[in-house]
Amino acid sequence: MNIINVRYYKSPVGELIIGEYKGKIRLCDWRYRKMRAAIDQRIQNGLEAVYVERDALIIDDVIAQLDSYFEGDLEMFDLPLHLVGTSFQQDVWYELIKIPYGKTDSYKGLSRKLYKEKAIRAVASANGANAIAIIVPCHRIIGSNSELVGYAGGLPAKKKLLQLESKNKLPEQLHLF
Repeated sequence: MNIINVRYYKSPVGELIIGEYKGKIRLCDWRYRKMRAAIDQRIQNGLEAVYVERDALIIDDVIAQLDSYFEGDLEMFDLPLHLVGTSFQQDVWYELIKIPYGKTDSYKGLSRKLYKEKAIRAVASANGANAIAIIVPCHRIIGSNSELVGYAGGLPAKKKLLQLESKNKLPEQLHLF
């Protein structure tokens, strides 16, 4: 059986599980999210592998970059990623990566960019299935009315990430949370 090396990382906004397989990041997700079992099953089945908690150099790189991100010194991650999901999910996740640091978009905007304007719910579902949080910045998706909407790490974590990226200059509506 193949092995996905995993480690836990306590970020300033919540604990993450980081997973590496064959030198690429396959997982950087909220340890205690509601979909944890489904996400883990998708990744393990997709790679025909199991999780084993142990060190890997690339995980050290992820942690170093996350630390720099949380210190406000890193705006773009430079890590080898392998997104495990359907081709549609991967299209959504790669589009998320294009959203610049400090900027936000909506599910509707993301749907337009994918030329699937009527697939807003499917885009939202794919966004929610993202297993590489922060690095694949699904936290940058907000409601069309500029309000915070669901986030696997919880709305307080999402708000903190957006505050970090905007240098505490959020639209007034986001201060309601």
